[in-house]
Amino acid sequence: MTQLGGDPEEPWLVVGLGNPGPTYAGNRHNVGATVVGQLAADLGVRLSAHRSGAEVAQARLPASGSRPGARLVLAVPTAYMNESGGQVVSVVRFYKIEPARLLVVHDELDLPFADLMLKRGGGEGGHNGLRSVSQSLGTKEYSRLRIGIGRPPGRMDPADFVLRDFSAPERKELPFVVSDAVDAIVLVAQEGWERAQEQVNGERRSRQVR
Repeated sequence: MTQLGGDPEEPWLVVGLGNPGPTYAGNRHNVGATVVGQLAADLGVRLSAHRSGAEVAQARLPASGSRPGARLVLAVPTAYMNESGGQVVSVVRFYKIEPARLLVVHDELDLPFADLMLKRGGGEGGHNGLRSVSQSLGTKEYSRLRIGIGRPPGRMDPADFVLRDFSAPERKELPFVVSDAVDAIVLVAQEGWERAQEQVNGERRSRQVR
């Protein structure tokens, strides 16, 4: 497998999925957009309107020793989740970024709350945002950072669950989850895909064992 991430001058496009507007801001479905917004804030850049329709910012990570920091393009679509792929493709084309260097950050029902998992390619698991991105790109061969939100309780419809805010106990933990997700993105960009995947997914396995 080709190692991704080594060239600091070749940017990663990091897309945080969510629904637009304050009504949805605290929903579980919006955690991807929350993470990318936090990464922008940490790097001192502001996501702003772009010709693609998404909110976009460019940033560079801090240097690591003698190695310059990696370049990032950060984007949060302003379209609704199931229509976000068109804006993602517009950003990909504008910055001439290969799908292999696209990292989509999204909520994941099939992971326990707070678990993180890096994945490249594969299916969308019923996620409307991922489905829209895959259809618009014409490929599923892009990278994903999956952020666990857990399964809905009882017989609650998953579509209702993802559009609800996190519970009070989850909200107390959420800043730590967001911080861990930001660290995972930085690891991908600075250290390369294989090392990041090994570390992030290995930590996930460790959490499950405890």
